[in-house]
Amino acid sequence: MSETNVSLYYKNVMAETIGSEHGITQEQLEQLDKETLPAIVECNRQRQAGQIPYRDLPYKEDYAKDVKAVAKEIQAGCENFVVLGIGGSALGNIALQTALNPYMYNMDEKQRRGPCLFVFDNVDPMQLASFLSWIENKLDKTIFNVISKSGRTAETASQFMAISQLLLDKLGEDGFRKQVVATTDAKEGTLRKIADQSGLRTLEVPDGVGGRFSVLSPVGLLSAEMCGIDIDALLSGAAKMDNTVNKEDFFSNPAAINAAINRHFYNRGKPISVMMPYSYALKDLSDWYRQLWAESLGKTKDLQGNDVFVGPTPVKALGTTDQHSQVQLYREGPNDKLFTFLQVKDFQQEVIIGDAPDVAPELGYLAGQKMSKLLNSEKLATEYALLHDKRPCMTVLFDRIDASAIGQFIYLFEVTTSIAGLLFGINAYDQPAVELGKEATFALMGRPGFEELADKIKPVAQIDEQYVV
Repeated sequence: MSETNVSLYYKNVMAETIGSEHGITQEQLEQLDKETLPAIVECNRQRQAGQIPYRDLPYKEDYAKDVKAVAKEIQAGCENFVVLGIGGSALGNIALQTALNPYMYNMDEKQRRGPCLFVFDNVDPMQLASFLSWIENKLDKTIFNVISKSGRTAETASQFMAISQLLLDKLGEDGFRKQVVATTDAKEGTLRKIADQSGLRTLEVPDGVGGRFSVLSPVGLLSAEMCGIDIDALLSGAAKMDNTVNKEDFFSNPAAINAAINRHFYNRGKPISVMMPYSYALKDLSDWYRQLWAESLGKTKDLQGNDVFVGPTPVKALGTTDQHSQVQLYREGPNDKLFTFLQVKDFQQEVIIGDAPDVAPELGYLAGQKMSKLLNSEKLATEYALLHDKRPCMTVLFDRIDASAIGQFIYLFEVTTSIAGLLFGINAYDQPAVELGKEATFALMGRPGFEELADKIKPVAQIDEQYVV
């Protein structure tokens, strides 16, 4: 099989396609080249200085080795693998599973190459109670992977505490020790203390790698390895893309072009970035992308401390599903969006559409056609309709969906985000606005030291009946 490639096609943002009012002229593109080159150089400099360690994850052989060693220890008798995490500790795991394992993976043993996978990234009591009721008699055949660098994230901590109590009650301390893997800080933090005291198996959350950039580390690799995904090919694909996105020639660097085009349209009244995969397998990469884009680029202040209130808004859609729910808005609503389609050339599996019923000869045009042709025709049709209304569109082209391609895509959008952060002049790696919500949760749950904040929240918590209808 030929080598898989992932590439970016951007002609349909150009003025020659959608006109100069909404498209990028050749002169503007050349200006983007000049403006973006310093950002490419700076991004590479930061990488060489060790300031953005996520960029070295494809080459961290020890991480893959450690993941494989732990997986080998726990695979025997493991029928269910459960990830406890939130945000970057969950979305990447989900995206890899959806992209690289069959749709019926959990339901059909013939399609499964490992244990059933469950990822809990919320604290909904109905969801968790339903699962606990199902799993309580299968605990000895279930491995729980709790992922948290600090161990103090309320959502993950509460999940872990509920599971820990169940394991201790049913299987005792030895069972608890055998059935839990902690992915956490190598040296410190609440979860590290618990893991060391209890003798848990552990994997490392790398220093300096934020959760949204961590999927190519043990955070995302263990569930992938357990479920039969080729993590070597995943990392190899990311390394392949690294060799492309570190190029200082703007027109040879898809991450630079992607970042520059997004920044260009943001500054010209198109602050919404819609990602629309035409493949069910790629749909959860859109969720992963939303966190990466929103948490990295939504910032109040620039690097000089000035108020800028910057941030493109990421939106996910799924082709063809959302042609029937969102495209009406996208075509006739405000022209304030940049569209990025994800398109697959070779689906590697096929469904042939059956004969038209005798009473419906008007459906005959579909008979005998490939379902993949219909799906990609729907993509092209949607793109044509958007371009008709002067809406800028890009496409990420996948030769096919395999581990190498997914690694390439992940790395492409991570570096796109880094370069976009430099173009916007903000810190793409912190998330200060997340903290107040966390602290307010601590206060509402009665954590000591947050009493003053709890008092400030009280007026918000009170329901004014005057405004209830």
